[in-house]
Amino acid sequence: MQGKIILAGATGYLGGYISKELKYQKFDFLAFGRSEEKLKKMGLAHTQFQVVDVTKLDTFPKIEEPIDTVISTVGITRQKDGLSYMDVDYQANLNLLEFAIRHRARKFVYVSVLNGEQLRHLKITAAKERFVDSLKDSGLEYSIIRPNGFFSDMKDFLAMAKSGRVYLFGNGEFKLNPIHGMDLARVVIDSIASPQKEIEVGGPDIFTQNEIGKLALEALGKKIKIVHLPDWMRRTALAFMRTFTSSKTYGPIEFFLSMMAQDNIAPRHGVHRLETFFREESDHTKEAV
Repeated sequence: MQGKIILAGATGYLGGYISKELKYQKFDFLAFGRSEEKLKKMGLAHTQFQVVDVTKLDTFPKIEEPIDTVISTVGITRQKDGLSYMDVDYQANLNLLEFAIRHRARKFVYVSVLNGEQLRHLKITAAKERFVDSLKDSGLEYSIIRPNGFFSDMKDFLAMAKSGRVYLFGNGEFKLNPIHGMDLARVVIDSIASPQKEIEVGGPDIFTQNEIGKLALEALGKKIKIVHLPDWMRRTALAFMRTFTSSKTYGPIEFFLSMMAQDNIAPRHGVHRLETFFREESDHTKEAV
């Protein structure tokens, strides 16, 4: 490989793990992030990061040395700072793509979502997949990483479990295999040299929603109490929120409730276990009290 790796979204959940792995594997890389304070806390040398707001083209640096690959984990779950999904998941990534083309990068690696093509009717996914279309038309080599849910997303189960009950829609038998950030980071970095254009990836263990709820309750030392709500309640909630709330409120809930109503299984990768993650998060909670 000839040239530098650019990592955009370095201070986010996944970006942090990718940065650690790039550093561990001794890649020549430059991390982009909006917060200088957060970038410095990541333990990067001053030559390994640059303060860049990827929603604003005029903040991008001009880099003289060759760039091999741009990796983007840029995206928002909850709209904030007045920015929409189209501003960030689409336009900011389009800015990065223009930057990559201008600097004659060889490849662009983009992290989207599992089954994104079938989920274009959701606000979050519509913006991501519009960028995927642009990336495919760009002429650059590319890899689109399509992960299942992150372990960090499973904290919603822990949050419910704290009350002593986990609430699920339907019978709770839909399946998923979420993945730890470190395991996903290694897949992303391996994709730099991979010819694969679309890479679906999940964690090593496939669970039903009931099983995840049970793990969350057990991690907190609670009795197993899982309440199953009829699915019409989920559909009604979606219709109500679509009508009466802004996309800022509706977008993440729409995505979460839609993903909860289907199987989300991807090829298995990694070594980190959800049970261990829940127990570690539970220990952190106890220490904070």
